[in-house]
Order: sequence, then structure tokens, then C-alpha cells
Amino acid sequence: MERLIESALMPGRFISHHADFSFVEELSTVEKQLAKLISTDPAQAVSLYETFLAGCHEKAEEIDGSSGSFGQFVGELFCGWIKARQAAGADPDETAARLLAWVEDDPYGFCYRLEEDAAKAFSTAGLTAFVKQIRARFAAAATPTPRPGEHAGHSPDSARRRWAEILRTLYLRRKNVAAYQALAEETGLTPEDCHALATMLAGRRKAEEALSWVERGIALAKKASSGSMAGYDLAALKRALLTSLGRGNEALDAAWAEYREHPSKYSYDDLMKYVPKTERGGWHEKAIAAAMGTDLHSLIELLLETKELERLAEIVRRSTDEALAGVTHFATEPAAKKLEKAHPDVAARLWCAQGMRIVNAKKSKYYEAALSNFERARCCFEKAGLHADWQRIVEKVRTDHHRKTGFMSGFDEIVAGSGPTEKPSFLERAKTRWGARQ
Repeated sequence: MERLIESALMPGRFISHHADFSFVEELSTVEKQLAKLISTDPAQAVSLYETFLAGCHEKAEEIDGSSGSFGQFVGELFCGWIKARQAAGADPDETAARLLAWVEDDPYGFCYRLEEDAAKAFSTAGLTAFVKQIRARFAAAATPTPRPGEHAGHSPDSARRRWAEILRTLYLRRKNVAAYQALAEETGLTPEDCHALATMLAGRRKAEEALSWVERGIALAKKASSGSMAGYDLAALKRALLTSLGRGNEALDAAWAEYREHPSKYSYDDLMKYVPKTERGGWHEKAIAAAMGTDLHSLIELLLETKELERLAEIVRRSTDEALAGVTHFATEPAAKKLEKAHPDVAARLWCAQGMRIVNAKKSKYYEAALSNFERARCCFEKAGLHADWQRIVEKVRTDHHRKTGFMSGFDEIVAGSGPTEKPSFLERAKTRWGARQ
């Protein structure tokens, strides 16, 4: 087994970013064989897991681990080590102490957020010992300010926050509402804490109590100087709790208030979950009307999602070229494809907007995509009989971007009607050639 581990680690060979996936896959194959020893010879498995961990730490200087897959694998080794220790009947306090020693001395970041997976690997006794020792470290880091000359990242305050976050993860894993609440109130309640507490209480079917925590969290999120990511989750949980309590009308009111504040295809979908089927037509019209003042990106996505193609076409016609160019292709491209058949004039403007966005930003590596956009725009302008509009675009591109020679040669070909067409894919070319051979 040690020979397998050493062979898989490829000592002396640097593993590039492109090779790390297959490298880690081979390591995982060896670990699966090692895991089988936990049930037959757990003491031997513990020793081999420690050997494997030592080898991975030695290998850390010989791998581009930017993808994170190697670090994730080392985290799995730690969990295997925990299971092997437990199967061997090792003392839970000693296991927790040794693991925390690695967490505190972690030069390569292998133990970052290890507690999430470790909590699943620990037995009840092991998790209790782990929490107890983290709690002791949290209490020991109570000094409010760093010593003179001490780096802020190593200050007691920083350590205290770190241990508090680990405790939060473990209390949430154990669904320990009382311990989580006490810790949150001791360290400063956040909207995320309120969401965690509400989720745990909802799981215990204490919807009213959960709702009070949701309300508290929403109030905290509104007071935060920077927007809290928990705000959206709290609002969604509030609607679900109101529905479970038989207060569907209040859930609908909350969804409508959220939609009016942030109209989008996502908040529209949330809203429609709470609208009675017989009333959806009226609510749809109401929602579309309320969205007309929102940003162009969200409005295009919403109208496309709700199949309001006539309204979408009208919005695009009323928008300036500059405004359309300011919208990302994630919104304009699907809209252009959808409108090409019924509204080629509108689709043409959307294709032009995507092309202009690229050349205006001087993103040369995307010039091929820009040329494809302009070619589709030309076809749509011709289909709509808007030759003068196409010529206006041609003159603008030539005036503003004539120095971009790498782009202009391809653009001139498109204007001449012989522009680059979409090339067949690699497999299409291969099948054609293979067919000819046959």
C-alpha cells in the first residue's frame, strides 16, 4: 500500500493545472483501496492514512493546486483518518486534539473549512470532543485587541472569529439551536445566524418561532451598510413559513413587495408560486407593468422568460444603441435568436449591440464572436429590408474602429457579402472526412 501511495504521488514530478484532475483521480483510486482496511485492520489504516497525508503535504510544492481538487482530496484523507481512528477505538479527545493541531498548523490551506466534512465523519462522541476543544480555544482567544507589533491576521480577535465560525458550522450540523443561539448572541447576531436558527426551528416544525427569527434577520439585513446575501434567503424562507402557517395571503403580499423592489425573471417565478391559478393572468399583467421601470438587462430577461415577445420587441425598438450595447450577451443573444423570425429588425439591432460591445471594449480575443454577431445582424437587416440601417452601422464601425486591422479585415468581408460563416465543428469535419474515406 505504501508503494501504491508513493507511486500515485509521483515524487519529483511537477503536476500542472491541466494534469491535476487525472492526478487526483489516481490518488482517489488508491484511497478507496486504503478505505477497505478500516473494517479489517483499522490500526493499520490509521498509520497508512497518516503516511498518505504526510506524502500529500510533501507533494504540495510540486503541484499547481489552483483548481482546488488536490486540497479537496486531502480533506477527504483527513475524514478517512478520523473514521479509521474511531474504528480502532482511539480516544475521541486525542483524535480531536491531533486534528486541531493540523488545523492550526496548515501551511497549504488543506484544512480550510475542514469542519464541514469532519462533522460528518465524526461519531457522536468524536464530534462532542471536537466541539469541546474548539470551544476551549474560542474561550482562550478572548483578548479583544492584538499585542503591539502583532499581525492582525494572528490577533486574538481574528482567532476568536475563526473558532466562532467553526463552532457555528458544527452547531448547525448537530442542529443544536440553544448552543448556536448562545454563540451568536455572544459574538454578535448576523442575518446569516437568524437564517440558520430559523431553518433549524422550521425543521422541528416550530414555524412561529422560526418566523420570528426570520423577521429579526430581515431587520438586521436592512440595517447592514453592505447588502447581506442572507436577505434573499430570509425573504424566501419567510414566504414558505407563512404558507405553512396557513397565511398564504401574507406570503403573496411579501412576494409582491419583493418583486416590486427587484423585478426580474427570478422574483417573477417566486411571485407566481403564491398566486392562485385562477388569478395568474391578472397578476401576470400587473407584474409586467410593474417591471417596466427596471434595468434593461432584467427587463429583457423577464420578457423573454414570460414569452412576451411583442413587448420585448417594442422595448428594444425604444432603446438606444448605446443602452443595448450596455447589456451583456447573456440577455441579448437569446433575445436576438428568439426575435429573428418575427422581428428581424429588432434582432438585427441586438446582434449589432453584441458586436459593438466587444469592439468598443477592445476585446480582441472575442473579435471572431463579434464578426459572427455582425454577420447575423446583416442577414436580419436584409430580411427586414433595412439596407440603409445596415449601411449606417457599417459607416460607424469603419469610422470608430478602422485602426483595429485584425477585426476590420473580417468585417469588410462581411460587408462584401463573403464574411466568415460558422465553421463546422471538429466532429462534423471528422465525420465528413471519415464518410468520404468509407
